Amino acid sequence: MIDVGIIGASGYTGGELLRFLKKHDNVNIIAATSRQYAGINVSKVHPHLRGENLKFRDIPAEKIDADLVFTATPHGASMDIVPDLIERSIKVVDLSGDYRFDDIAVYEKWYGLKHSAPLDAVYGLPEVYRDEIKKSNLVANPGCFPTGGILASLPLAKENLVDTIIIDSKTGVSGAGIKPTDVTHFPNISDNVIPYAVTTHRHMPEIQQEVSKFGNVKISFTPHLVPVIRGILTTAHTFLKEDVTTGYVKELYDAFYESEPFVRVVDTDEIPRLSAVRGSNYCDIGCFQIDENGRIVVVSAIDNLVKGASGQAIQNMNLMFGFDEKESLDITGLHP
Repeated sequence: MIDVGIIGASGYTGGELLRFLKKHDNVNIIAATSRQYAGINVSKVHPHLRGENLKFRDIPAEKIDADLVFTATPHGASMDIVPDLIERSIKVVDLSGDYRFDDIAVYEKWYGLKHSAPLDAVYGLPEVYRDEIKKSNLVANPGCFPTGGILASLPLAKENLVDTIIIDSKTGVSGAGIKPTDVTHFPNISDNVIPYAVTTHRHMPEIQQEVSKFGNVKISFTPHLVPVIRGILTTAHTFLKEDVTTGYVKELYDAFYESEPFVRVVDTDEIPRLSAVRGSNYCDIGCFQIDENGRIVVVSAIDNLVKGASGQAIQNMNLMFGFDEKESLDITGLHP
């Protein structure tokens, strides 16, 4: 049994961490922090957790004594918290972007922040870095768009089948966070599809960093906000360098993800759908269609709050402590 704290537990990712951890046989939640809701039962903010005898606490990070802490904090805030936790031998899974980049200069360019506390971290994509995660004290949980985009792209890059991958992602409104904005106001997002940060989204260099480790591939990325609550549907498409068949590409993906508990490669006549992964830690990958011009289309679907955030964070925690990787996460999606 390990003691776990969550810093920033009142947001959507905090609520999802609590949802999964409360059914984890090896976890004792000793702190769920929130300044705004200190002293209030977590169910007042996360109504799906009704019946839980747990209250938010306004407790500074340096006062938390735990085996592991999830930092579900804004970009720029984690770097002020994580070093002290690591120094006190507390393992950390950081859900911000502060420790995802190999090159701090890339982080500072794309996030517009000066990084005050660089540390060595393992990029928390278990499908690639499982062995490193098991030995790490600091895991940088991947971004939501990068999770879907990287997983959809890696086999193509590894086999040197493409030079460039264009990633087009549609995301649910929960990805914008719990605080309402003009953009996420129902009349503004309903019946609408809104491209944003069309060529400048900060997740693009994160995807580029990881995919380029498997092949000399350039990444272009554009996200779109769509009127759904959860999920990211990613369409990755590019032109093949070789004349290969859909069946051949499907076999590459089958082999690459053969032993992955949370990646499901679907049949070539199936398109992954958000409802099949909603509420779950699964990433479904499929399509693999090739048109007459040699363009291949690969589609992935994840729940942005689970495999794209809190579920993957718990998957990393399980690896860090030698638990069953699927512990508390083996939940199917919520279709329809």
